[in-house]
Parts: sequence; structure tokens; C-alpha cells
Amino acid sequence: MRYCLLQGENGLQFIAIPKDHMYQLVALIHRLHKEIDKLTAKEKPTLPIVLAECSELEILSPHCEIISGLDYINELEKSFNDVQETEYPLISLLTEIRAFQAQLEYLAEEV
Repeated sequence: MRYCLLQGENGLQFIAIPKDHMYQLVALIHRLHKEIDKLTAKEKPTLPIVLAECSELEILSPHCEIISGLDYINELEKSFNDVQETEYPLISLLTEIRAFQAQLEYLAEEV
């Protein structure tokens, strides 16, 4: 398991993700950052900034929690699914998110 440290609008987020899938998570977030400005919808999802990744994490603050990668991707998918976009082919971004979501769901079932 690896941990991705994200800086979001509500503070830091610690995402736990299988080590073989960390690259996909980081690449997906970077791709979404690249594409989000192309959306013409008034309401766009707020994306976090990837700050770091690590293999060990000890949370010392009771105000912080570790979020599972699947829970994070589910919320990300919901935020993009709720966008009312008319110009940009949003389905291409949703397809990428959902493909990664399916991989994480499969891994969760295997455990």
C-alpha cells in the first residue's frame, strides 16, 4: 500500500492506494488538471494538488484520516458526473475515471 498526499480546498487528504496503482492515480489527477480548464460549465469540480507519495504513513492528528483509493475515486467520479457540460466531451474524462474505478473495485473484491 502507498499513500498519496493531496492538498484540496478543505485541507490535506491522505489517500491509500495499492502500490501498483499509485502511478495511475497521480497521472489521472494530472490529466484532469490539464483538461479542467477546457470545460465550459459554470460549476467545475475542484481538483487537489498532488504533494507527495510515500510507502509508510502514521497519522498523529485526530483531525486527519486515511481515505481509501476507491472512496476517493468514487467521489471524484461523482463530482465530474454532476458537471453540466455542453461543449467539451466530458464522457472521455468520465471514462478514464470509471476505468480506474473498476480496477479498484476489482481489487477490493479480491481481498
